Amino acid sequence: MVSSLTSALVAALLPATAVFAQTNPGAQTNQTSPPRYPSPWSSGLGDWADAHARAVAFVSQLTLTEKVNLTTGVGWEGEKCVGNNGAIPRLGFKALCMQDSPLGVRFADFSSAYPAGVTIAATWDRELFRRRGHDMGTEHRRKGVDVQLGPVVGPIGRSPEGGRNWEGFSPDPVLSGIAVAETVKGIQGAGVIACTKHFIGNEQEHYRQGPPPGYLKAAISSNIDDVTMHELYMWPFADAVRAGTGSIMCSYNQVNNSYACQNSYMQNELLKNELGFQGFIMSDWQAQHSGVSSALAGLDMTMPGDVTFDSRTSYWGANLTIAVLNGTVPQWRLDDMAVRIVAAWYYVDRESNQVPDAPNFSSWTTDTFGFRHAFAQERYELVNHHVDTYSDHVDDIREFAAKGTVLLKNTNNALPLTGKEQLTAVFGSDAGEAQYGPNGCSDRGCDNGTLAMGWGSGTANFPYLVTPLEAIKTEALQNRKAVESVLDDYAYSQASALARRAAEVDGVCLVFANSDGGEGYIIVDGNEGDRNNLTLWHDGDTLIKKVADACNNTVVVLHTIGPVLLTAWYDHPNVTAIVWAGLPGQESGNALTDVLYGRVNPAAKSPFTWGATRESYGTDLIYTPNNGVNAPQDNFVEGVFIDYRAFDKSNTSPIYEFGYGLSYTTFSYSNLQINAHPVPAYTPSSARTAPAPTYGTINNSSAAYLFPADFPGKINAYVYPFLNSTDLAASSGDPNYGVAYSWPDKSYDSSAQPILAAGSSVAPGGNERLYDVLFTVSATVTNTGSKYSGDEVAQVYVSLGGPNDPKVVLRGFEKVRDIAPGASATFSVDITRRDVSNWDTVSQNWVISSYPKTVYVGSSSRKLPLSGALVFGAPSTGGGGNNGGGYTHGSGGAPSSTGASTGGAVHPTGYTTPVHPTGYTSPAHPTTGTGKPSTMKTASSGHGSGPATHPSKSAPHPHPHSPKPHHSSPSPAASANPETHPHPPPPYHTKPSATTTTSCAPTAPGGYAPPPPPPPPAEKPSGYAQPPPPAPNHYA
Repeated sequence: MVSSLTSALVAALLPATAVFAQTNPGAQTNQTSPPRYPSPWSSGLGDWADAHARAVAFVSQLTLTEKVNLTTGVGWEGEKCVGNNGAIPRLGFKALCMQDSPLGVRFADFSSAYPAGVTIAATWDRELFRRRGHDMGTEHRRKGVDVQLGPVVGPIGRSPEGGRNWEGFSPDPVLSGIAVAETVKGIQGAGVIACTKHFIGNEQEHYRQGPPPGYLKAAISSNIDDVTMHELYMWPFADAVRAGTGSIMCSYNQVNNSYACQNSYMQNELLKNELGFQGFIMSDWQAQHSGVSSALAGLDMTMPGDVTFDSRTSYWGANLTIAVLNGTVPQWRLDDMAVRIVAAWYYVDRESNQVPDAPNFSSWTTDTFGFRHAFAQERYELVNHHVDTYSDHVDDIREFAAKGTVLLKNTNNALPLTGKEQLTAVFGSDAGEAQYGPNGCSDRGCDNGTLAMGWGSGTANFPYLVTPLEAIKTEALQNRKAVESVLDDYAYSQASALARRAAEVDGVCLVFANSDGGEGYIIVDGNEGDRNNLTLWHDGDTLIKKVADACNNTVVVLHTIGPVLLTAWYDHPNVTAIVWAGLPGQESGNALTDVLYGRVNPAAKSPFTWGATRESYGTDLIYTPNNGVNAPQDNFVEGVFIDYRAFDKSNTSPIYEFGYGLSYTTFSYSNLQINAHPVPAYTPSSARTAPAPTYGTINNSSAAYLFPADFPGKINAYVYPFLNSTDLAASSGDPNYGVAYSWPDKSYDSSAQPILAAGSSVAPGGNERLYDVLFTVSATVTNTGSKYSGDEVAQVYVSLGGPNDPKVVLRGFEKVRDIAPGASATFSVDITRRDVSNWDTVSQNWVISSYPKTVYVGSSSRKLPLSGALVFGAPSTGGGGNNGGGYTHGSGGAPSSTGASTGGAVHPTGYTTPVHPTGYTSPAHPTTGTGKPSTMKTASSGHGSGPATHPSKSAPHPHPHSPKPHHSSPSPAASANPETHPHPPPPYHTKPSATTTTSCAPTAPGGYAPPPPPPPPAEKPSGYAQPPPPAPNHYA
C-alpha cells in the first residue's frame, strides 16, 4: 500500500537551505573531551515519573550519612555479594546486592549458565532476547540479587580479538541495541535492576585497568571522535536508556584521556543530558580514581567502595560526608545520587520482589556456613541456602543455544544427520569433558574440554554441562549405531586412522575445535584476556585437515568467542559442513544435536564477519605500550568502519559475511514495498530544567556525624559514612586536604539548565522525534525448498549515501517463523528518523543529509536482492525485486557510498542555526570555579586524574567490570569533495515518481574526504594529582 504524505511531513523533513558537508576528523593521540557541568539532576522523565516521585519522598527523610550510605560500597568482601552498598536500617531499607553476570548468577550454586550474549545475538530474535533476560532476572531475584551486572554492549567488538566481546552481542550497533533493549526489559520485568555496561570505549583488555606495577602511569585511553561516538559506540547505550535500564556501569579505561568514571563529558553531557538517563551510574570495581571530581562529573555509586580491594580507605564514604559538609560537593548533587539509586529500585518494583534471607548465597564460599563478612572474618553463620533457581529454565536454555547455532556450510545436504550413520567418529578435546569438570578453573580460566563460555567476571558456575560427545552418543545409541572418539588434539595418527574407518563405512566425522578469551586478570595459554590471534586453539586447523584428508564427510563444529580464520580448510572438498555453536552454556551438547540431527532447522545468522585474514578487519589491539610510561593511546581512526562496514569500505570479500547463515531449506525474497508516513516536525529541544532540588535539610555540624558510640557490631575494614573526628582534615586522611583548587566553571551551578538540542524533556533516550517512523518497509519471504519448514531472518539495510558513510548499515530485521515448503509470509520493518540520520558535529544534533537514501532487503549484509529508494516528501512504494537491483555476496561488495557533490543537509528539525556553534574553544585550564577546597584525593574536575588503582582479580573470587568514556571535540564543517559525487541528487522539492525502483549494482567505492585541520584544544582542568595507591599484583 502507498500512504499519502501531508504538507506537514514535507515541512518537517525538507528545509531547503540547510547544509551538511562535514567530514569526520577521526581520532587523535592525546585528544581530550571538553568539560561539561553541572551534573544533570533527574526529573522522572517518561515512565520514570512515579518511581522518581517515590524516591524523592523517601530520600527527603534521610540524614546526610544515610544518603552517603546509598552511594558507597561497603568494601570488597564486606558482605555476601560482589558489590553491596550501605543499608538504611532506620527505614527498613536493606543494602542492595550487586552481582554478576550477564549470563547467570556468578559464584552461586544451583543456578543456570546461559548461552553468552554473542550466541543469543545469533538468533536475531527479539522474543528470545527478552525471554533470556527475564529468565536470568528471575534467577537473580530468587537468589536475592537487586542489581544484575549486565547486559553488555561495551565492548561492542571493535577488534575481533577483544577478550570480552562474547559477553556482548555484536559489533553492529543496531543488532546490539535491539538485543540490549529487549534484555533490559526482560531482566527488569522480573523485578531486578539491569546494569548495562561498560560505558564506554572499553574495547580491549590490555591496559584497560592501567599499569602493571612500576611501569605505566595510567590506563589506556580510547580516543574516539564525536561522530563515531554517536553513530556507533553510544547507539546501543541509547537503546538501553530508552528501554529503562536502571543502572549503567562506567568503565576502567580512559576516554579521550579522561577516566570514564570522572569524565564529565561522557557522564554529564552525553548520558544524563543528551540521553536523559534517569537511573544511576555505578563505577566498575575500582574504576573510581577521585572523590569530588567523580561526584561532580556524574558518578552516582562507587563499587566496591574501597580505594583498592580491602584497603580500608574510600574516596567516598566518610570523605563524601566531609565533602558535603565543607561544600565541595553540593547537597543537590548528593541528593540526586540518592534519588537516582532509589528511583531505580522503585522502577523495577523491588519492594514487591523480595525473597527471604536475601541474598541467600555467598560469593566467597559454597559452604553452607561461613563468614558473612569474608574479609573481616566476622559473623560466622548460615550463608548459603542452596536455592535451586535453574530447574525450570533448562528447556529454555537448550532452545536459546540451538537457535543461536549458525550453519555456515552444508555441501550436498550433509546435514542434518539421520542418527543411523554406521559409525560416528568424534575428534577434538572440545567435544569432551574438562579434566577437572566444568567449574574446575576459577572463573572458567582455562581451556580444557568443550568450551561453553569464556572466562572472567562475566561467567557463572555450571550446574552441569552436557558435552557434545555425551549428546552424540545418546543420539547414535538410540539407533544402536557405533560412536568412537579421539579427544587428544595432537593424536594425528590415531585421528587419521579412525577417520579412514568412518569413511569406509559411509559414516560421519565430527571435528570439534575452539578459540577462547576473557578478562585480562586471567591469562590462559599466554592470552591475557584478549586473544593473541584469530587461529583455532590447540592447533585445531591441523586436526581438521588431518581428519578431512581421510574422511569424505567431515563436519566441523566450532565453539569460539568470535570469528576465527577458516582459510586453511573451509573449502576443503571433504569438509561438507561447518557449524558455529558459539558459547552455548550448560545445554551445549543437547542443543547441538538438536541442530545436527534436524529437530531444529537452523535459522541463526552470524552476528559478526568471518574474514579471510586478520588484516581485513581494519582494526587492531594495542599489545605493547605506545606512549612511553604514559597512558597507551588507542586511536579509533577507523571511525564507524568496523566489522562488515570495514570489509565493504575496502571491497574485501569475507569468507562468511555479517548476517549470513544457512537453513536446511532455502528462501527467496520478493514484493518490496516502502510506505512513507506523515510525522510531526523534528524540533531541537529548547527546554530547560527546573533548578536543582534539594531534599531534606543537613545539619552542618560535624559532630552530628561522628561514629555513633552505641553503634552495634562495627565491622573491621567496612566502609562507613561516619567521621572519626570533628576535625574534617584529620577525619579525611587526605594529605592534600585544604589545598585550594578551583573547580571547572558551572560545577556548582544549581540554576535551571538547558537541555541539549538532541535531548528530550519528555522521555529518556534522546530527542523523542528521533524515533518517529518515517517509512515502513515490507517484503515477502518464500520457502523455496520442498522438505523442511523453517524460520528466516529478513534483514533491512540502508545506504545513507554520503561520502563518509558506510555502504550499508543494518537498520532492522524480523524473524519470519515457520514457513512451510512452498509457502510465503510477509514481514515489515519500521525505519525511524534516527535510522536515516547522521550526527552533525556543528549543530550537535542528528540531521538527515540530502544524499540519496536506499533501502536493501535480504538474508545477509551481502545478499540483498531487493532495493528501493527512500523518497522524502512524496508517496513512495518499492520496487527492486529479484531483478530490480540489490547485490549479492558474489558481486564483490555492498552498494557504493558514492553520492552527490552538493549534499546540502536536511536537518530533520528544519532548523538552520547550530545549537552549539563552538563551545570547545575555552581556555585550556579553567579557573572560574568556586575555589572550594577539596577533601579527597582527586586529580581533576572529571577529565584526567592520577594513576589508576588495579585490584588483583586473580583471587579466588575476583570481580572486574569495565565501561568507558569518549569524545573528541566536534569539528567544523568541511566541504565534501565534488569529484567524489559527479551526480548530485535532484532538489528535494522536485516531485518524485510514485513508484521508485532502484538498481543497486556494485560500483567503485565512494571517496572519503580528507579530514579537516585538528579542532582547537578542549579544556583540560588543572588540579593537584592524587598520590598513587599501592600497586596491585594483577589488573583486570
